[in-house]
Amino acid sequence: MPKALLASGFLSLAIALPLYLPAADPAAGTPVSVSAPTTLPEAGELPVEATLLEPEVGDPPPEAIATGEQDRYFVPYTVRGSHLMTGAHWFHLAQPPPVPEGESEVVLARSGLDQQVELWGRKAGNLVRLPLTGTIPKFGGAEEKEFALPAGLDAAPLYAHVIRLGRAVTDLQFSASTLRYLLKGASAHAWIIDMAFGALVAMGLSALLIRLVLKDQIYPLYGCVFLLQALYLAYFSGQGFTWPLLSWARPFANYAYNVPVALSAAVAALFVREFANLKIFSPRIYSAFGWLAVAFGVLTVSNVLRVFGFGVVIARIGDLMFVGSAILTLVVAFLAWRRGGNRAAGWFLIAWSLLCIFQIATAVRLLYTRADSAEGIVYYGLAPSMVAAAVLIALGVSDHVRQQSLALTDAERRAQTDPLTGVLNRRSLIERLDSACLRAEARKLPISVLFLDLDHFKQINDSYGHAAGDACLAGIIPPIQSELRQSDVIGRYGGEEFVVILYGADAAAARPIAERICRRVADIRIEGFGGPIELTCSIGVAASDTLRVWGQHLIAHADTAVYAAKRSGRNQVQLAAALPA
Repeated sequence: MPKALLASGFLSLAIALPLYLPAADPAAGTPVSVSAPTTLPEAGELPVEATLLEPEVGDPPPEAIATGEQDRYFVPYTVRGSHLMTGAHWFHLAQPPPVPEGESEVVLARSGLDQQVELWGRKAGNLVRLPLTGTIPKFGGAEEKEFALPAGLDAAPLYAHVIRLGRAVTDLQFSASTLRYLLKGASAHAWIIDMAFGALVAMGLSALLIRLVLKDQIYPLYGCVFLLQALYLAYFSGQGFTWPLLSWARPFANYAYNVPVALSAAVAALFVREFANLKIFSPRIYSAFGWLAVAFGVLTVSNVLRVFGFGVVIARIGDLMFVGSAILTLVVAFLAWRRGGNRAAGWFLIAWSLLCIFQIATAVRLLYTRADSAEGIVYYGLAPSMVAAAVLIALGVSDHVRQQSLALTDAERRAQTDPLTGVLNRRSLIERLDSACLRAEARKLPISVLFLDLDHFKQINDSYGHAAGDACLAGIIPPIQSELRQSDVIGRYGGEEFVVILYGADAAAARPIAERICRRVADIRIEGFGGPIELTCSIGVAASDTLRVWGQHLIAHADTAVYAAKRSGRNQVQLAAALPA
């Protein structure tokens, strides 16, 4: 049975170096032979020397074992490769060393899920069955069965009866420890997995909920990747098989973590191409990642072929796919970051590097042992690094969305503003006026409109050229804006005509503002086109409190007042005539 796939973060694709545990050679390794110390340490776990009853002897009952007549048929036992053993077996265990005073001694049998293990000892010369006091989940489809050594037990070897059901994925080994040390370690490991699982699920669900507000598809992809990674971590660590909501997958054993990690790789392929903006950066690579997702989907379905003996082949193909895609993703992300200026890809590189450190260390560790024996690095390295990667990728997603938002905001700004002067264009100005009038009417506030027209603008274009005319139009904006409040709005109505919206200002307040603007424009001198160009403007003022009209009717009245100002000599302000009561 292949090893569990060690993939993490996106990652299963980009940051996972998948490592199935290959089926070990039954003859590999060396027999267990440990010189037992005189006393078991308080903080530690020591292997217990074990010998195996020759298979030819069969499966004698406990009464036959109790006579001791079978002891001569016990032969050296090799731990490595024992996951291939099937059927019922008897083991002869050396007497565990005594524990320090005040400590409780336990014997541990590490096996696969739901593998039947019984431990027997002698008490007053009789063979008695030792109580199973607990089961501790372990990585790689393993679990440790904990047997307490009761008081009054004879100082004699122990016997273990093991029935290997189906094909286990964990080597069978025995050890001794103290109850305090065992519970402390189990509690710490469970806490790490609980916290990591909770963090991954919380971030995944949050991303899915954000999708209800923001329609960017990167959020559901991110959520699915890390929810699947959370399932992978829960089942690969063994903790998930003990949780009520996830324990239904216990009969599927290693399928429970191989399938989620392969699925997460398929979703991750789709996530990466959106995350790194590959559709813009390289459409071909964008399509390639789509096909990569399909390939990982096929790999997920192919897990059903393991029952027909194709587990090793599937594992090798999965190894090639994961390693190849990881290298491809690294190269693509690096190029997207350096050449495409994609900061989101930079976040991905940081997350990838972080996880690869632990993935490589785990890979090296697994060259010499199985997943169920490499718990230090997977508990204190792999699990926290998955959470850290999720956080880093979340920052990258936020930066990705922020860049999109800024690009959209810039596009909206360009669509709403006049490119020459930078103020609102006519369409946006009318929309803003209608909105302001609705608010003002609802709140019973006045609103005023200034209609500003540059005097003799055609003569300026004819005398100095259109470039000079453009410079005049752009040059009057800063002085006008210096007289306005933040709530006021200015827009270019057309040609040399501008409209100012004064929210909450009545006719009495609007006229002084218009007069100050008129003086400001008269002080402007445009240089660089021969001699200095002097400007003046005529302004018409229309107010809702005197005219009792709103919206574009205010602009029409202000426009009429401008013509009156020009007929009166220009460079002045004219109030629109009030309607008769």
